[in-house]
Amino acid sequence: MKVLSLFDWISCGRIALERAWIQVDKYYASEIDKYAIQVSQKNYPDIIQLWDVKNWRDWNLWEIDMIIGGSPCQDLSIAGKRAGLDWARSWLFWDMVDIIAHYKPKYFLLENVASMSKENKQIITEAMWVEPILINSALVSAQNRKRLYRTNIPWITQPEDKGIVIKDILEDEVDEKYYISNKHIEAMINSRNSKRLNLPNMDKKTTSLIASYYKIPQDAPYIVATQIWQSKNFWNAWWNDKWYTIKSNTWHWLIEFTEPPRIRKLTPIECERLQTVPDNYTDSVSNTQRYKMLWNWWTVDVIAHIFNYLKF
Repeated sequence: MKVLSLFDWISCGRIALERAWIQVDKYYASEIDKYAIQVSQKNYPDIIQLWDVKNWRDWNLWEIDMIIGGSPCQDLSIAGKRAGLDWARSWLFWDMVDIIAHYKPKYFLLENVASMSKENKQIITEAMWVEPILINSALVSAQNRKRLYRTNIPWITQPEDKGIVIKDILEDEVDEKYYISNKHIEAMINSRNSKRLNLPNMDKKTTSLIASYYKIPQDAPYIVATQIWQSKNFWNAWWNDKWYTIKSNTWHWLIEFTEPPRIRKLTPIECERLQTVPDNYTDSVSNTQRYKMLWNWWTVDVIAHIFNYLKF
């Protein structure tokens, strides 16, 4: 196939094509982030970089079989306060619509967040001429990550549940640098009077927090937490008759409920495993960039599942 990947980021689409045993003759990628391009080129030197999607009229490509992409969704999701499709970042969706209309590929795939308004969902559905398929990454990975997929690839069903839970992706040995020192924990933990959360299954309706969005066994001595924009980099946990309010600058933290509790970041490799990306796929850039890239892109095995329905 000749594939055009828009908003390509770290080329998760290319990994998914490999896992679906689909031969790629040419893979064109439109991406502007220099670190994401660096990761893509390290893993797939043959990728043809096209840079900014806004310059698509200058590309002059031929015989594109499939166009894939996940247009920026910051203005559509809860985290972006649902500013809508008319805002700068989400407006790029309309470029994808124009590109599909121009190249008329046999297949297309668009991924979006599920947490958008009904109005925006309807607008995207009408523009793409297909109803979305909701797939939760929990079926193929250790995280709950609901996304909408709009595609003309036919007969797609839900993936089989692989039964992967968070303990399956944790590294056996973790460098001490990922742990917060006891001194910093004492400075970060405060008593808090508000609605109690039940661990290890935290209340998902809590507005200040999205936690337990990972598949955790009932008897697990730990929990993973992640914050959304409205949380202002704070998340809360109730354990051992105390509230713990943690200030965080990254997405993933693991609380190990020992005495006293230990708190650490998930490692970049663990985050790669959450997204079903190969270990060390992103190791050519800094950890800061690795976390950013992994949390902002696709769960590879979901895309591979969709590609398994391609007909030639």
